[in-house]
Amino acid sequence: MDPGRRRVLAGDLPEPLAVMPELAPAKTSRLPVKQLLLVLGVVATAYALALLVWGDSPKTSLSVLWSWTGLQAAALCLLNYLLRGVRWRLWMAHYGRHFGWLEGLRLYLAGYAFTPTPGNIGEAVRGLMLARQPLGTAQSLAIFGAERLADLFCLLLLCLPVLGWALSLGAVQAAPKLLAGLLIAGVLVLMLAVGLLVRYRRRLRQRLAWLYEAWRCLAVRPWRGFALTLLAWAAQGLAMWLICREIDLHLPVLTAMGFYAVAMVAGALSALPAGLGGMEAVLTGLLVLQGAAPGQALGITVMVRLLTLWLAVAIGVLALLYSAAIRKDISLS
Repeated sequence: MDPGRRRVLAGDLPEPLAVMPELAPAKTSRLPVKQLLLVLGVVATAYALALLVWGDSPKTSLSVLWSWTGLQAAALCLLNYLLRGVRWRLWMAHYGRHFGWLEGLRLYLAGYAFTPTPGNIGEAVRGLMLARQPLGTAQSLAIFGAERLADLFCLLLLCLPVLGWALSLGAVQAAPKLLAGLLIAGVLVLMLAVGLLVRYRRRLRQRLAWLYEAWRCLAVRPWRGFALTLLAWAAQGLAMWLICREIDLHLPVLTAMGFYAVAMVAGALSALPAGLGGMEAVLTGLLVLQGAAPGQALGITVMVRLLTLWLAVAIGVLALLYSAAIRKDISLS
């Protein structure tokens, strides 16, 4: 048999002809629609059951959303998204991706569709989804890491008023030595962690390149990034204060901000999707310690989460679908 013919029979075909169209693998969407709907369904059911069993009337609690105070609180949450979107645009420009104000905000908001993931890690795909000039994996993780580090630092600052609130409680006053000991131990652990980071910075740079890149992102106009982050989280803390006042729980503004910040940090440390469960439990507990009735505290917590989390997820899904289907500047495949 002719050698050329034998090669053809053996399958030695040019690459475009070697795979039949019907056998080529189909592209699949990266958007976890089923998982997102499952999380939304579970959370909605849990919130409704909690309000029915332990809270006030769900209808009464939800009516806060449509009040003038609820609209003000929603506006403050939108301000949070805007400020963090400006921060993301600043870091994207660091990697040579320059967007207009509205375009950058829309692309940033689209990432909120992936917020209900453990540790919010789904938001790391923002840079990877770009249809034109997407970021590399390390760069996208670097911006995500910079966001989380900046958020954590500013939330810890907002937690400070809670320390004064805790000192005013009788149980804490009865054990000042224990509190001082815990505070000193915390400072020592923090100093040890910083020392280890400095000592082994080269190894960390080699093994965790994205973490090193995250520090480089934070070094880009650091005071602007810090100010944007602090104002963003303070805005959501103020939104919580407005909701507390509307539901007839009166507490200082800084204390309300501190409660929200402590609950957010606790939810982040739980590593659950968007801190679900952990954040709600801590915030409800703090409000009860402040003097709120359990039903009242639960209603406030649900309202806060609907405005600070699920409003962002809803806007994110809309921005994602619009960007992918109409603007074509996000690729889901």
